[in-house]
Amino acid sequence: MLKNSLKISTFALIMSFINFAFFHIPFFKFVCNNVDCKSLNGLLIVACLVIIMLVANYFVLHLIFSISRRFGKGLLIALFLVSSVAIYFVNTYGIILDETMIGNVLNTKYSEASGFFSFKLILYLIIFGILPSAYIYIAKIERETLKRFSINSSLSLLTIIILVFANAGNWLWIDKHSKTLGGLAMPWSYTVNICRFYIHKHQSNEKEILLPNATITNNKKAVVVLVIGESARRANFSLYGYQKQTNPLLSKVKNLYCFKANSSATYTTAGVKSILDHKETGDLYEVLPNYLYRNHVEVAWRTSNWGEPPLHIKNYQTRDSLMRLCKGEGCHFDEILLAGLKEQILASSSSKTFIVLHTSTSHGPQYSKRYPPKFETFKPVCNSVELSQCSHQELINAYDNTIVYTDYILDSVIETLKQLQGYDCAMIYVSDHGESLGEKNLYTHGVPISIAPKEQYEIPFIVWTSNGKMKPKPNDLLTQYNVFHSVLKFLSIKSPIYNEKMNIFK
Repeated sequence: MLKNSLKISTFALIMSFINFAFFHIPFFKFVCNNVDCKSLNGLLIVACLVIIMLVANYFVLHLIFSISRRFGKGLLIALFLVSSVAIYFVNTYGIILDETMIGNVLNTKYSEASGFFSFKLILYLIIFGILPSAYIYIAKIERETLKRFSINSSLSLLTIIILVFANAGNWLWIDKHSKTLGGLAMPWSYTVNICRFYIHKHQSNEKEILLPNATITNNKKAVVVLVIGESARRANFSLYGYQKQTNPLLSKVKNLYCFKANSSATYTTAGVKSILDHKETGDLYEVLPNYLYRNHVEVAWRTSNWGEPPLHIKNYQTRDSLMRLCKGEGCHFDEILLAGLKEQILASSSSKTFIVLHTSTSHGPQYSKRYPPKFETFKPVCNSVELSQCSHQELINAYDNTIVYTDYILDSVIETLKQLQGYDCAMIYVSDHGESLGEKNLYTHGVPISIAPKEQYEIPFIVWTSNGKMKPKPNDLLTQYNVFHSVLKFLSIKSPIYNEKMNIFK
């Protein structure tokens, strides 16, 4: 086959079959899990999807190679290399490559992405990417006549049209599962959704929409520390009834209130934006730190993470900039966000202070690397990035240790605020989203919110206040949007945008 030249139609058919065999087992696993593959209708759906996928890929490849064989080879090699990495993450972590997951990938920093590196990933890249790419590179491909091109293209389109209409009775089923099906079909999942991501990003407002001006109504000193958790799911906090003691410190704190909450998304950028927004909207409205800073509140953002919306404040402090204030083992973990915190609050010239600590404590897959060794309360732990290779107990233990460390961080924030004399203080802790730990064979996060399991959106919402008069109201279920209005209330800020129903304080 390598010695003899191949017609474009033959080569396109071979590549379509290889692409199908290498990258579509998860696609058809999902189909068979959601239809009765033993029934006639189930078999019809599977057969139609197989043929449509093969023919559609054949048609596109045939068209591209007919236009330019050199460009076609380069594009096809790139697609196989990317698909080999994509199928690794689909198989290993159960992700779906929809638009939101693509946005999550494109916004991930190298330091975070490198945590997913493994030997298994290299094997996937070699077997499913480099080897077929080598064949594509050396293959001899002959042009076809315009007549032959027209016949093959017409037959391909006609086959697709016939199968689509023959399967009309299942259109509703396909439409219902379109996001998942589209997120598992290679290479369409990432190629189409990358285009959609950048189109929607371009269409979004480039300039922030300013909110109405606000007024500070008194000079009473008040400070709110908002701690944004990373991948912290509510089910693993003993404060919410978890059987393992993951909150040994917070369980003893007075004036601590725990609320159930759901995140609005299952990935960082959208989750953080929701915490800072005044309401659910697709527009780029002024977020809480920008709004407070513009209205004369002292604002600081301390982060060991990423994914926040554009911030227009003076004090934006990263791990590197805080390192000079920190000493000890904890400086390599989220404790660095506490370095010089009390001094920064006391140095403020404003009566109102708002500080955000954006943590990374429970981000996977290397949970055991997110806390100092002394916080390894539960053993043995999973140390692999290939989470499915660990026992379920090892994985849970590693994750639970990140919650124990979170407990320590939050208790340390509270102890710092207790030392401030003459201040009304509040700490609000809310996570950006939850986390899957093998339930339903899913790991980490990023499943579209419409079909996400509860582990990925049920989050903790924990509040502490120094002033007994500012107790939270009883609430059955909160959202991330409650943060904006509650902070305005606690800091005594009057604003036309304020919504009393979204405020958690009495």
